[in-house]
Amino acid sequence: MPKGIYECINCGHREVRDSSEVLIENACPECGGDLLLVGFEVKPVEEAKPVDERLEGLLQSFYTLGEMKQAGEVTAFEVLDVHEPNFERVLEALEPLGYWAALKKREGKVVLYVFSAQESKESNPYVGIALFILTLLSTIMAGYYLSLGYISFLNEYSLPGVRNIWINALAFSISVLAILGTHEMGHKIAATLHGVKSTFPYFIPFPNILGTLGAVIRVKSPIPTRNAAIDLGVSGPIAGFIVAVPVLIIGLRLSVALPASAVKPVEGGIIFGNSLIMTLIETYILKIPEDYVINLHPVAIAGWVGILVTFLNLIPAAQLDGGHVARAFLGEKAHTYATMGVGFLLILMSYFWVGWALWGFIVLLMGRVGNPGALDEVSPISGRRIVLALAVLLIFLLSATPAPLSTT
Repeated sequence: MPKGIYECINCGHREVRDSSEVLIENACPECGGDLLLVGFEVKPVEEAKPVDERLEGLLQSFYTLGEMKQAGEVTAFEVLDVHEPNFERVLEALEPLGYWAALKKREGKVVLYVFSAQESKESNPYVGIALFILTLLSTIMAGYYLSLGYISFLNEYSLPGVRNIWINALAFSISVLAILGTHEMGHKIAATLHGVKSTFPYFIPFPNILGTLGAVIRVKSPIPTRNAAIDLGVSGPIAGFIVAVPVLIIGLRLSVALPASAVKPVEGGIIFGNSLIMTLIETYILKIPEDYVINLHPVAIAGWVGILVTFLNLIPAAQLDGGHVARAFLGEKAHTYATMGVGFLLILMSYFWVGWALWGFIVLLMGRVGNPGALDEVSPISGRRIVLALAVLLIFLLSATPAPLSTT
């Protein structure tokens, strides 16, 4: 709403007020008379800022440009022809001049948006180191308590196995940290290869049965292309899965199995749900009969956690790894609808495991923030990235665990 210009009917005093009332009684600061609305303040139209000649010359080497428009700090150019198909090279050339760019389709036209690059603050390395040490300690303690149950089972049924509680605890901690760390370093390496600024992994300690809530990296600059978005999305799950599978196999070999008829039922015991990959390992590699009960070694639990983390991250919604891959193929609106659908589906899946309700609400909450996608949404997705997307779809299906946890 424009501000009103008022004049005192007694003394002629004028002032600008954030109001549009015709008459304001007894409001004159000079004589106390009535102020009458005589007009509205009109702000002068700002002239378009001249475009940096170096910037325009550089852009002309990459594109044939048409009409130009400015809105605030953003300059938009219609792109008539593309001379440089690799958008990452365009960004590399623009950043030294202090600019970023985005290539979008708008109303049937290709538009290049150019805007000032944002500075990213340097991360404090000591925060990451401190969190790693705390997570190491919390996962060792979690491994200690998991080992208590494992050793108790060995003793109760006089079975052979690793009875050194601290070796088991340390093995669990190293296994969990290796899987989570490899997952996040996969993202870090992919980000670095595509010129995306990011932090090293931050491990999250938490006093629960696993001793951690996982690990994350912070991406501190936009993702340049849809190919890059797919690479960043798939790199973590693939890397983590490659480590989690052998950890799971080793852990299952350290685990002990007995016929179900020989095992006394324990009230309140935790049952770890099976994924397809875990069932395949038990059946075809370790050849454990179907009617056997397996008491998992802590390392097997670490492998199970790695498989579950892979599955959760590949859920194709919001800003999860699978969400970034899905966003590369979908427009912003379609991805928003897909995220909402996945969120409600997860809530319905609480029939199998109550924890899915929480995950569903988290996905819906994350979906409200949205996923901006890559800067370049015009260039095509390469065949190699389509193959990678299909590969993580297979990993998603192998890792799927409909009911992760239950109790006896």
